[in-house]
Parts: sequence; C-alpha cells; structure tokens
Amino acid sequence: MPAPLFEIETSPPLPESADVVVIGGGIVGVCTGYYLARRGIKVALVEKGRVGAEQSSRNWGWCRQQNRDARELPMATESLALWDRFAAEIGEDLGFRRCGLLYLSDDEAQIAGWAKWRDFAIGQGVTTHMLSSDEASARGAATGKSWKGGVFSPSDGTADPSRAAPVIARGIVKAGGTVHQFCAARGIETSCGRVSGVVTEKGTIRTSTVVHAGGAWASSFLNQLGIRFPQSSVRSSILSVMPGVSGIPDALHTTEVSVTRRGDGGYALAISGGARVDPTPQQLRFARQFVPMFLRRWRNLAIGGLQGWRAGHETLARWRLDAPTPMEANRILDPTPDRKQIAETHARALKLLPALKGVPVQARWAGYIDSTPDGVPAIGELAGVPGFILAAGFSGHGFGIGPGAGHLIADIASGAKPIVDPASYRPDRLDGSAFGKVAEF
Repeated sequence: MPAPLFEIETSPPLPESADVVVIGGGIVGVCTGYYLARRGIKVALVEKGRVGAEQSSRNWGWCRQQNRDARELPMATESLALWDRFAAEIGEDLGFRRCGLLYLSDDEAQIAGWAKWRDFAIGQGVTTHMLSSDEASARGAATGKSWKGGVFSPSDGTADPSRAAPVIARGIVKAGGTVHQFCAARGIETSCGRVSGVVTEKGTIRTSTVVHAGGAWASSFLNQLGIRFPQSSVRSSILSVMPGVSGIPDALHTTEVSVTRRGDGGYALAISGGARVDPTPQQLRFARQFVPMFLRRWRNLAIGGLQGWRAGHETLARWRLDAPTPMEANRILDPTPDRKQIAETHARALKLLPALKGVPVQARWAGYIDSTPDGVPAIGELAGVPGFILAAGFSGHGFGIGPGAGHLIADIASGAKPIVDPASYRPDRLDGSAFGKVAEF
C-alpha cells in the first residue's frame, strides 16, 4: 500500500510563461519553488503525480546533522534552521520537532567512528554527546538491555513525511507561485542553445530557467537530452505500527533496526541501509560506477525482482514530446514492499523493544531511493544546457536537507549569494575519476 500522504489541491491551468519552472514535487522541488516564490519570482511547479507521493513521503522523516558526510553537513545545519521557520511562515504544521536522535551500539569500532565524527563536528559548531555505557543504557531503557555506548544529537529532529512536502507546496501558492499535479514534464525546448520552455502533457510553459528535481526519474529525463547522469535506485521497505505505545525514544537507531515516532503517534520501523537492488536498463548502464558503493553495503543489499524494470523510471528509451511518456504511464512509483525484509524488520523491532509486542501493524510500503556513485547530490546548472539546473541523487538524505537544498537551488536560479558553498555538489564532479569516491571528514 502507499505511504500515508496529505493530499492538496492543484492550481488552475498552466501559466503561459514563468521565470522558473520546477519539475518534480518532492521535498527538494517544493522547497525550491517555495524560496523562489517568496522572492517574488514567478515560479510554476509541475508534478507528474501527487506532490510528495514518492520517496518524500516514504522515508523515516529524520532531519539530522549527526554522521553527515562533511560535504553535506553545512546544508544539513542550514536546513534545520529552515525547518524551524516553516510553520510560522506558512501557517501550517509540518510536524517538525527537535526531539534529538539517539544512536546505540555494542560495536566498539562503530562507537569509535561516532566519536571521531563528534570531534570533527565540534569544529563545525555541531553539538553531539557521546554516551557512556550507563548513559546509553539509561536513554535506551525501552530496550531493556545494557549498551556499550552511543551518541545523542539534541538539536536534530524529525518532521512528518506525510505532510511536509504538501504543506510547503501550499506555501508556494500562498507566496504567489503555482503548483500543477498530474502534469508530467516531457522535455524542454531551447532557443539559441538556452532553455526556452518546458513541454508538459498539458502544454508548454515559456521560461528561461528550469530546475529538474525529479528524484529517481532524473537520469532517464536527462537521457532525452543526450546527457549522461550516473544514477541508480534501490527499493527500501518500511512498516509502521499503530499508536498507543509510550516510553520509546522518538528517533532511535541501532544496527538491528531503527525506530521513528510518526505524527499520529505510531512508529515507523526500518533497517538502516536495507534494500533490494531491482535490475533495470539504467542499473546495467551504470553498473561499473556503482559497484564500489554496492560492495560497501553488501551486507544490507540483495538482488530484487523486475519491479524496477517494469516501473520505467530507469529506462534508456527515448520518448516523444507529443505522446505519453513512461512518467504518465506510472504517475507514482509505488513498488511492492519486500515481504522478507518487512518480516525481518518487524521481528527485529519486537526483539529490541518489548513494548511493541501485541501492537498491530498499521501499514507497509516501499520506495525507490536514488543515489549518485559518491552518495552526495548533484546540484547545479548543466554546462551543456544553459538555464537547466539539476537537483538529483540525494541518496536517501533528501528529506532532511531538502530545505537547505531548495534554498541553494533558488539562490543559483536567482543569482543570489548561495546559502552554502555549492562547489561540493557540482554535477560535473561525477565525470571520470570521481566515480565511487566518498569524501572523508
């Protein structure tokens, strides 16, 4: 079944023109549109299905600095400050709370790695508390066991994945922009080598700037333009249990299972990094570039089935601008959850947290998490297509850093001073030797 989602109304018919067109109504796309509209820039956001219906509503909801890649940390820090402001600015609750994130472990090497990150984070102004065995066991009392250690990041938090993207999209409309659901962008038009329009299934919007924040669909869209963007997706399965349990930390991570309190009081349960790799034409095309990442994660990954191939989001086929595309054939990526992974996740959660025994399962869902070879998003204007800004490959981190990413993209599109240094996110870093490398903090 699909993940819970707060649905919003669609704006009136497409405008004939816009200063910026944003393709994709996930968290990154809506944040981009929001920060553009608040600057008085005429923005139109087009989404092939419903706003927030894919991975933006299927994640854990964590908004964290803890254990971020050094390149993403500045954006994560800025994002938390922006998360804080949304409710007051928009006038609606997104479920964001700085509840703190708790990590527990019995692995001394893992604890040492967290301590190393803590030492790095201190220099970045981030507060992270290493926990002794007694402290970790006290904070993890709901597990009923002793822990060797842990870490607590008090300024991190969670937001409600079912509400965040739709509410921010309504913020776009309140600020003067437009949002168009069930309106797939089929491609772009150019004039004198620069973007001049976005062709949608409902007509063409004249514009000189387009932002593509289409998540798992980005590489196949760029393939239509003859642009090679290495991107690969894995299928992650999650379940939630009904409300009614107390005493469990709001956001808890262990190697066995991670638990997050949802907006309705229930809990989402997941295995960190656990996923299925569904073979697709695009998977095969970029296999060499992603082998290093998959090898690092081999304990949590398994070969999946043909769902991804049939879904069409990683096709290598070319499509016409005057005929339906794979995006119209599959408005919302809603893959079937992996039964084995769901069962394993639930069993681990019951073993870790006895209070969950007897609590009914509320829902099960899956989503495709798109990634770049180095696990860091690609954000920036493409040199070969002036006026085309790519924002994709968020590698499972997009929800938490969505506000900062959207602000940065709006800065790039409007020529404003960037909220963070964009150099680390340049798409051209993924050319040649950059494949498979991960930055060290």
